[in-house]
Amino acid sequence: MIERLKAQYGSGIEPLTYLKQNYMIADSSLIPELLQVLRDQEEFDYCVDVTALHYPQREKQFDVIWILYSHPRNERIRVKTMIKDGEAIPSSVSIWPTANWLEREVYDMFGIRFEGHPDLKRILLSDGWKGHPLRKDYGIIQQDNEWVQINLGIESGQ
Repeated sequence: MIERLKAQYGSGIEPLTYLKQNYMIADSSLIPELLQVLRDQEEFDYCVDVTALHYPQREKQFDVIWILYSHPRNERIRVKTMIKDGEAIPSSVSIWPTANWLEREVYDMFGIRFEGHPDLKRILLSDGWKGHPLRKDYGIIQQDNEWVQINLGIESGQ
């Protein structure tokens, strides 16, 4: 599979293994096509998770990661790309409907927008919530104090 993908995408993907877990780093411009190929040609028929990591010191601050599973192959792979803060990434909901709520969670927690998502809005926090709690630069104590005071009318125990 990796040989086929390398022949098709060249230096746009870098296949790696860590602790016997296969993953690849892909250029963000390749993501929509690469994910479609993984589903259609390589039989990764289940999107297990979509998640992200925040590295505020980097130029491309976010890693966006798809964890995919192939039932026919009994194999798992992770696909990772890096994007800048404020940059959108194409939605994979049209490829795997299960990505719908997963992408909404990444949006809610990190503020990463998925272009083409059918209903990109917060899924865990209220619509009025300020910021994105899984960013490393997020001030949880200030947000918690403000939310408790506004919504509960009491002082926070923090």
